[in-house]
Amino acid sequence: MGFWDSPRHGGNSFNRLPPSAEYYQALSDYGASWVRLSWDKWRPARRDFLLGDADQYTGLAQDDLRTLISNLDRAHAAGLKVVITPLSLPGMRWSQNNQGRFDDRLWQDKRWWAQSAAYWRDLAAALKDHPAVAAYNLINEPAPEKHGGLAEHADAQAMHAWYATHRGTARDLPALYTQLVAAVREVDPRTPIMLDAGWYAAADAFTYWPHALADQRLLYSVHMYEPYAATSAPNLSRATPLGYPGAVPFGGQAQHWGAARVADYLRLPLAWAERVGVPRQRLVVGEFGCMRRLPGCRQYLDDVLAALGRQGLHWAFYSFREDNWDGMDYELGTAKVPWRYWQAIERGEPDPLPRQATPLFEPIRHRLAPAGPE
Repeated sequence: MGFWDSPRHGGNSFNRLPPSAEYYQALSDYGASWVRLSWDKWRPARRDFLLGDADQYTGLAQDDLRTLISNLDRAHAAGLKVVITPLSLPGMRWSQNNQGRFDDRLWQDKRWWAQSAAYWRDLAAALKDHPAVAAYNLINEPAPEKHGGLAEHADAQAMHAWYATHRGTARDLPALYTQLVAAVREVDPRTPIMLDAGWYAAADAFTYWPHALADQRLLYSVHMYEPYAATSAPNLSRATPLGYPGAVPFGGQAQHWGAARVADYLRLPLAWAERVGVPRQRLVVGEFGCMRRLPGCRQYLDDVLAALGRQGLHWAFYSFREDNWDGMDYELGTAKVPWRYWQAIERGEPDPLPRQATPLFEPIRHRLAPAGPE
């Protein structure tokens, strides 16, 4: 847990191919200390990588486990710590591996909770002694509220009322986490566990949690893409994209978003943590980013990072050298990628594009560097 006692900065790895040693070394050379690693795009031995089958968990896929461990070895050799981050659980297959459909089964029936607990018990038992592992991130961007009747970015009163109604049901995220944490602790009493907030890890979604969980080796994580209407891919398809800074739809109304609004929004998890007694060094911004080709992206990255730096929070940018989607790969600058990038994806070949530190990447790069400010 001591790794997390001072601010740690890193990147996300959501690649389609298991990253090479050179990949991890490049991230480390920038000054990153950790990588948030997901494997759900890797070629699986069965239906779902490592999990085997999200429709019926029966044990870890051993060939997949060996692939994951070899990646942990490469990250460790580069001096990086790793946060283990599945995108799928039993009863909750990641939508991009599910024909684009949101899988709500985990949030409807607690029988999937038992299978998810078994999965995490097995995974923790297999990885607990690996020196690279810095935390288990139990679920990436859970959203029990999505089909449960709570509007995204609802006000605090609506959130508390919703949770009062759903507490104890299959949509009770803190209760699910309690069961998963207990399963991990049966085999691994030491490794930190990272918990994403609900509504896709929104920074306002811890608001309805009445208290922190009892385990003292927990980290609480949010993701930062707000205002999503401006930072995301759909904005690129508008005839006139929404600008940042500027007026952007959020929570059902137009708001002006700039440095001050970004900082205010990111104070919400801090306010919750203070209320329930979670130390600031246990808060993480596990993802943040914006579409690199949008005007204002560099300013947005700078505003987010400045706010995180003032609060002394852990963070990991999205994403580092992603080999199947170029939208937030800031080393590519602001130009379109050449056709050979997409050809490599079609052929299942490694990403052919060189990377370099660009002006767009500068807000991240100079804060990753050990001597950098904030």
